[in-house]
Amino acid sequence: MNEKLLNMSSSPHIRQKLTTGSVMTDVVLALLPAAAVGILRYGLHAFLILLVSVASAVLTELIFDKIAKKGLTIKDGSAVVTGLLLSLSLSPAVPLYIPLLGSIFAILIVKCFFGGLGKNFMNPAVTARCFLLISFGSVMTNFNVDGFSSATPLAALKAGEVINVSQLYLGQTPGVIGGSAIALLIGGLYLWITGGITFEIPVSFIAVFTLFMGFFGGQGFDPAFLIAHVCGGGILMGAFFMSTDPVTSPVTSRGQLLYGAITGILAGLFRVYGTAADSVSYAIIISNMFVPFIDKISVPKPMGYRGKSASGKKEFPKAALNLTIITLCSGLALSSVYLMTKDRIDEQKMAANAASYQEVCPNAVSFGYEDSLSAAVTALEGAAYDTAKFGKTFINEVAIGKASDDSVAGYVISVTSGDGYDGNITLSVGLTADGAVEGISFTELNETAGMGMLCGEDEFKSQFAGVQTDAFILNKSGGSTADNEIDSVSGASTSSRAVVNAVNTALAFYAANIQ
Repeated sequence: MNEKLLNMSSSPHIRQKLTTGSVMTDVVLALLPAAAVGILRYGLHAFLILLVSVASAVLTELIFDKIAKKGLTIKDGSAVVTGLLLSLSLSPAVPLYIPLLGSIFAILIVKCFFGGLGKNFMNPAVTARCFLLISFGSVMTNFNVDGFSSATPLAALKAGEVINVSQLYLGQTPGVIGGSAIALLIGGLYLWITGGITFEIPVSFIAVFTLFMGFFGGQGFDPAFLIAHVCGGGILMGAFFMSTDPVTSPVTSRGQLLYGAITGILAGLFRVYGTAADSVSYAIIISNMFVPFIDKISVPKPMGYRGKSASGKKEFPKAALNLTIITLCSGLALSSVYLMTKDRIDEQKMAANAASYQEVCPNAVSFGYEDSLSAAVTALEGAAYDTAKFGKTFINEVAIGKASDDSVAGYVISVTSGDGYDGNITLSVGLTADGAVEGISFTELNETAGMGMLCGEDEFKSQFAGVQTDAFILNKSGGSTADNEIDSVSGASTSSRAVVNAVNTALAFYAANIQ
């Protein structure tokens, strides 16, 4: 008798050769083209970001396994995938502590603390990226490579500029390390062919996102506009590699179609109406929270199932309802607090601005606005003034200081730099009627204590006062002799550069619109 007929076992009888390790290996292979393009374009630092991210992810899981006395879970390769995905979604300009902290957060907090692979309810790499965006916003959105700063494709699109779609497709535009659209498409196609993913999530995600941008993006169904949005801002990486995570996505085909559609709508909503152009990560983690409910309504009922629990009562998604009620109540509470304090906050901001204006234009007894200058500010439409020269700097408003005889005592230009080390830096630049800098005063400065915050001290600010120049030059080594050279705050060159660029933006606006 054939011995195989006597080899009995309980169900389920799994006959596929697919394992967690083989799936993770396929994902790594699928990501290699994007990684290769990113390293070739951005060089050694990009490679180090990938290396630090993957190594710290694996080491974190290994150390946790040792402490928790678990088996060696790193063999399944999921930590490698998490580290690689996270690193490819980072700017090539981030310092190495960013991938280190991100990978530790992804593995330890999002994965291990929830029970390990298969028990986390959010994608670890995407959640870690959101954590980094919230904690290190300025660093995460800095795409200044080798001293050259330029707008990302999404920032250019948001400003109404035309971008080169072919360069975006090949990954030759500023952005994240794994930004090559063609490399991501090749990797996604490989995963689909090998069975690592199915078509439902990527297709519904991209299709619904494209439709949303066509209806609400402002340029209709212009092919170049839609292709640029699909190929930029993490849509392809999110559609093929992040939202398809089998742990945090629905199990049924129709559930996956619904999940992809929800993610596509959220991505489009955040991109059109949100303040941050790159918000796919937020769309994915929010969609992750819908997965249990999607599975509940999309998993087919067994034959004879009457929709009742063992107690005979109809099942009701209490957890989902409770979470919805808590979210609504929290949102209403926060909104109420904001509405109650909004007027007071606005009054305090106006008072701070008035004090700042008076400080940098001391000869003025009053401040007003001129229609032509306000129109020039409005014409900028909130876009950065000149990213190639000044990085992410924005003109907020221009006020005219009037003397007691109603003559022009000077001008005050409020400028914000988005390139501060720990966030935005907003300052008022006072200029005399003939364009000499009277002084600078900060209305927003949240840099590192003892370092970047020293930019707010008189020792640094006084270097600008009384100087008439077309532009200031930052001297990181110190010991400046020229009037237009500004000695950097020691250990805070990023903050110092942001301030100098902000002042230079004010001077450029003065030369173009007032002089």
